[in-house]
Amino acid sequence: MDELVRHRALYWGGDWHAPQAGRTFGSVDPSNGDDLGAVPRGDAQDADPAVAAARDGFEIWRHTPPQERARLLRQAAQIIRENAERLAYVDAADGGNPISKVRSDVEIAAKRFEFFAGLITELKGDTVPGRDGTLNLTTHEPVGVVARIVAFNHPFMFSASRLAAPLAAGNACIIKPPEQASLSALILAELIGPIFPPGVVTILTGQGDLGAALSRHPGVDMVTLVGSVPTGKVVMQAAAETLKPVVLELGGKNALIAYPDADPEAVAEAMVDGMNFTWCGQSCGSTSRAFLHADLHDAVLAHLADKIARFRPGPPLAEDTSMGCLIDATHHRRVLDYIETGNEEGARLIHGGGVPDDDALSGGCFVDPTVFADVTPDMRIAREEIFGPVLSVLRWTDEPDMLRDVNALPYGLTCAIWTDSLRTGLRAAGEVRTGYVWINDVSKHIPGMPFGGVKQSGIGREESLSELYAFTIEKALHVNFSGTR
Repeated sequence: MDELVRHRALYWGGDWHAPQAGRTFGSVDPSNGDDLGAVPRGDAQDADPAVAAARDGFEIWRHTPPQERARLLRQAAQIIRENAERLAYVDAADGGNPISKVRSDVEIAAKRFEFFAGLITELKGDTVPGRDGTLNLTTHEPVGVVARIVAFNHPFMFSASRLAAPLAAGNACIIKPPEQASLSALILAELIGPIFPPGVVTILTGQGDLGAALSRHPGVDMVTLVGSVPTGKVVMQAAAETLKPVVLELGGKNALIAYPDADPEAVAEAMVDGMNFTWCGQSCGSTSRAFLHADLHDAVLAHLADKIARFRPGPPLAEDTSMGCLIDATHHRRVLDYIETGNEEGARLIHGGGVPDDDALSGGCFVDPTVFADVTPDMRIAREEIFGPVLSVLRWTDEPDMLRDVNALPYGLTCAIWTDSLRTGLRAAGEVRTGYVWINDVSKHIPGMPFGGVKQSGIGREESLSELYAFTIEKALHVNFSGTR
């Protein structure tokens, strides 16, 4: 692994630095427990010089012409693609996701740089009518130094893609990678850090105390998080000390709703796809609650076993692996505890429910794809985000009651609605309180479509023009050229 991860240090100010306290933490392959080496543990002491360097970089970058910023973002995309295999290998080993799918994460990151490079000229202001001899207009200026704390389920994709929008808008950006899977972010710093002015791109590895230090740092102008609801509350509380804006993409307990006119086999396929079993269910957008109308409930369940069969846990670096493992032993125990809770609460286990019966996988954090039927809304497995490969199936007959149950939770990220009636689908889409709705589809992220949640699933939108504007400050200009007041 050392020949692939050539720098195990903090990257700021255009150079590599050892943590001032000299501390590290370990990186472990979650599929087998192998030691992947030490990761530098930055803390508040390291945040100070890194933020100062980022502020210097911002003063250069904010005055860089838009088309030059776009050119460098496209260059970053090209470099990422040229190193895709190296990045995918390290990310799969460190994060536990199948390498065949992690390659798509790398490509998504490259495309995100290109997407925002193309949007730079769309950072346009407005003109407002006024009296003769005056001009009223608005401009969009970069926020300053942005700190982005990202999650472990897509380590490289999040670390890389979350650079694109703030850089496109003219900001300096600090990435704090997930502590469970930081290695690919160190490669990212090596590959694209040098193409930008010193301080514009910063990669700081560390743990929760580093994220807290960045969130409250007076030299950081904005902070964002991809993570859990509890972590989001901590970040928002820390950011409030300096009243800095936040963008939070948090958890979900998302619903898939099947109406009686939907095709049972298509619904079964969508339930499996929507759970993101490839990523071992570790996706904030997973539709982990399936509300099936009583008229098609049994027919849908009859198709599930065949649909799930293609997802079998295996070594992340094997090309034929279709399902990876959970991120670490702590999360592994947590997910297995939820499965036990489902059994204790009286849900009917119809698939999976444990670890794979394969001695070759016994040392890893693997869990079989798991489905519970006869789930009721009061059960913990129907109310709490498990962030693992556990699907709860609920039966419904009364639409108002079903919609009430769908909306009852404090989450509101995604929802998938299945029906042959466009009228029914659009009406239901208007009733569910979520930020993203699919009708007769699931799990798709469409470039340019704003992704984000409502309620405790987050604040703000990403993957769109809205994300680009979020990293700007709107300034109003009034010009009086009339010669009179």
